[in-house]
Amino acid sequence: MGSAFELFVAGRYLRARRKEKVISVITVISVIGVAAGLGALIIALAVNNGFQNTLQRNMLAATAHLNILDKDPGSGMEDWRNLVEKFKHAPHVVAVAPVLYDQVIFSTSRGTKLVTLKGIDTRGELATSDTLKHLKSGSLDRLKDDSGLPGIVIGNKLAQDSGLMLNTVVTLIDPRGTLTPFGPQPHNMRFRVAGIFETNFFDVDDTWAYASMAAVQRLESVGDVANTIEIRLDNPDLAPEIAKDALRIAGPRYTSMTWQEQNSQLFHALKLERVVTFITIGLIEVVGALNIFITLTMIVLTKYKDIAVLMSMGARRAQIRRIFVVQGAMIGVIGIAIGLVIGYTFCYFAGQYQWIPLDESVYALSYVPFDARLLDGVWITAAALGVSLLATLYPARNATRITPVEVLRYE
Repeated sequence: MGSAFELFVAGRYLRARRKEKVISVITVISVIGVAAGLGALIIALAVNNGFQNTLQRNMLAATAHLNILDKDPGSGMEDWRNLVEKFKHAPHVVAVAPVLYDQVIFSTSRGTKLVTLKGIDTRGELATSDTLKHLKSGSLDRLKDDSGLPGIVIGNKLAQDSGLMLNTVVTLIDPRGTLTPFGPQPHNMRFRVAGIFETNFFDVDDTWAYASMAAVQRLESVGDVANTIEIRLDNPDLAPEIAKDALRIAGPRYTSMTWQEQNSQLFHALKLERVVTFITIGLIEVVGALNIFITLTMIVLTKYKDIAVLMSMGARRAQIRRIFVVQGAMIGVIGIAIGLVIGYTFCYFAGQYQWIPLDESVYALSYVPFDARLLDGVWITAAALGVSLLATLYPARNATRITPVEVLRYE
């Protein structure tokens, strides 16, 4: 930034004398402003990153990376076995599973609730989704057992809300049913709870249930059909590209939906929130820069005699300018260092010990997640230092306009 001379003089000017305590106070306020703005921005972006990463991780664990759907959902996919075999040989495909989704009504002694029922092939589901790997109790073997009542695996929150336990019986109602001259006749079927899972993702734990595809086909009174083929990839970010290849394989009758398209509104909202957060909290950095501007301006006004003496002793105008640039940079660097320590320390402990609880039914998470990234700290630091240096330009330029002869004439 400059030679030892500029650093020495800048440091001396920051240590105000007793009669210049106002400058010292404003300097402290400037440091606090820079530290508060930088720390708050790191914390806010860490929250945004934490929500996005946690929700994305939970979604990818519960759902497939790519879904192949029939454009006419009423008929179902009769050739799903042939499509599954074709997709298995496509590049980047790790696993493929047929699925039969249905929206059903859970009917228990505590009332009714609308639930997403997923008819699955157990082996394929375990390969394309991690949900059933988090069984809290029970077993998936009952889903394959055709004797007696068909088995069903439900989420922990759904079990609590419905008062269901292992081996209890629940009635599922398919409201679409069969169309009769008197209107739709709902189908209903009894299932036995074979397992309870817990993923810590509220939406899945509260409104999802799993049964064998054959059992769901009987509930819907349809043949051997599926309505979705789920595909898991070795890289989820390649889903849009693989979707084009999958549609070429499947033919014009089918369409696709990637995990990004399924959750586009949520991720768009998080990105918009990130921009708004940066703008609003970034204003604190601007306030800190204004404090630096005021501090340096006051120092120039109170130190004009000292500046004149330095210039008369041979100090160049460029050196005088650098003194005040260095001074502003020192204020900025100290504030930045304090802000970085506060921001990253708070994020670590708040995330590690889950300091801030949330209502799962509203936010889908039980606590505020923090993900403080190193890259965010780098560009925030660069931006804060840049703003601090900009605030020094005008006061530093004014300091070089002092004419030593005029100032020292009457001294």
